[in-house]
Amino acid sequence: MALHTSTLSLTIVGILGNMISGLVYLAPLPTYYKIYKKKSTEGFQSVPYVAALFSAMLWLYYALLKKKEYFLISINSVGCIIETLYIAFYYAYASRRARIFTGTLVLSLNLVIFSMIVLIIQLKLGEGTDRVKVLGIICAIVSIGVFAAPLTIMVKVIRTKSVEYMPFFLSFCLTLCAIIWFAYGLLRQDLYVSIPNIFGFALGVLQMVLYAICKNCCIPRESVDQRISSNRTNLVNGNVTTTDQQDRSNEPQTELSTADPAV
Repeated sequence: MALHTSTLSLTIVGILGNMISGLVYLAPLPTYYKIYKKKSTEGFQSVPYVAALFSAMLWLYYALLKKKEYFLISINSVGCIIETLYIAFYYAYASRRARIFTGTLVLSLNLVIFSMIVLIIQLKLGEGTDRVKVLGIICAIVSIGVFAAPLTIMVKVIRTKSVEYMPFFLSFCLTLCAIIWFAYGLLRQDLYVSIPNIFGFALGVLQMVLYAICKNCCIPRESVDQRISSNRTNLVNGNVTTTDQQDRSNEPQTELSTADPAV
């Protein structure tokens, strides 16, 4: 009875993990729609997607090596396909410099380094648990790196005072995904799956907090661009006073409470 309950719990968690991970993989679609409309990648970076592809490839290899990891096999197979499509789409609209950087990163990380890992594990390590342990440690380290990859975008958010490059839905899904896969790792008694998701949960929460702060307190980038354009127009026309009035009218107004002693 206990074994049946454990198997049922593992199945439910595995299905949930696959569904939420699928949402994570689909979350960047609005970003790529923006790229398609503008025909330019602008400030978006390919690093998170290349790293995500590398991670999915490693976890797929891990699942095949460990055997009977059907949930890991299915979601990481889907992940490899989707991330490859993202990178190809990014490459199509990227600048020449971004294309060179992305191509170099894909070749070095997803081809050379991945091939080296496979060859070392297959040729240098004996069959059995040794291969699984070594690959599990590598997968855990890479997963932590993938979770940390959005830190570059968080720095951009802080620097530009705009949340345009850090969608809230993606951060939320990453946090939820980390919780589910942490539970899956516990049920499977697989620390290589559980431990990285502790970091994933912490970083996901941090991203959502940063999003909330910048969304409520910072001026959107589009508003800043409009105000700069308006300033230039008014300076050309000599309407300096009008520009100053427009700037003040755009500032957030604060109502004073009647209980405020300053009134």
